[in-house]
Amino acid sequence: MPIKIPDKLPAFQALVNEGVRVMTEAVAIRQDIRPLQIGLLNLMPNKIRTELQMARLLGASPLQIELSLIRIGNHKPRNTSEDHLRAFYQTWERARERKFDGFIVTGTPVETIPYEDVTYWQEMQQIFAWTQTNVHATMNICWGAMAALYHFHGVPKNQLTEKAFGVYRQTILKPSSPYLNGFSDDFAVPVSRWAEIRAADLAGRPGLTPLAQSDEKGVSIVEDRECRRLYVLDHLEYDSESLADEYFRDIAAKVPIRMPFNYFPNDDASLPPANRWRSHAHLLLSNWINEIYQTTPFDIGLIGKC
Repeated sequence: MPIKIPDKLPAFQALVNEGVRVMTEAVAIRQDIRPLQIGLLNLMPNKIRTELQMARLLGASPLQIELSLIRIGNHKPRNTSEDHLRAFYQTWERARERKFDGFIVTGTPVETIPYEDVTYWQEMQQIFAWTQTNVHATMNICWGAMAALYHFHGVPKNQLTEKAFGVYRQTILKPSSPYLNGFSDDFAVPVSRWAEIRAADLAGRPGLTPLAQSDEKGVSIVEDRECRRLYVLDHLEYDSESLADEYFRDIAAKVPIRMPFNYFPNDDASLPPANRWRSHAHLLLSNWINEIYQTTPFDIGLIGKC
């Protein structure tokens, strides 16, 4: 079943070119189906790229999905035009009266800043609280996952002296989790962050279950099953070139950066990297959507408190 997004969104034609099925408003109305309502709170600086990455994964679902793009109301991103934001995004203040079957909170490169010093932290706290009454299930990614773990469970983030950067193998800790259906015993994930969540800080906190972790870079996926929250510390949604773009950007800006681990063939940055995580990215989002479909009320108005 196609994903419904605005037909003038830059991601629309890119998805069509990739063979992802998308639909317009007119086509969606003709189908006598309640689409799953998925909200994307996009905190990433390059919002257009993140829209494409997430829509690509959501669009692979056999279910009809209506994707709503949402942004922090008081934050002005530097890398996305105001015209694009006005045309395709709702501020959270406008979206807060709605209910969503699923809600995704992306990362943003502020891991080195204490949560309370992030300019929109107060609004993030309000959004996290709102998800308990207006959202059936959430997926929090990278900084979005760290911030949610801190807000809901008091889990601290631990600063790294060097950026965790590269493609790392993750070991499955709970094969029975429905979010990991079809996963290999281990799998590769792009990692790009200046902080980490330690397994020791999760121990003893009710409801939190680590699902996957890397020997080198720690916890990668954590589940709070009772409250239907999934915390994904790394970037399965990344394109093949995402880490390369970050690397070359930092080189050009003369920012000290190591070559991303296990990414370029033979550590040769002139060679195109191979994508070894795409299938597991699709699996994770497909499993998440299936869990939502199996448990969300048909009457979206009945979505309520965890």
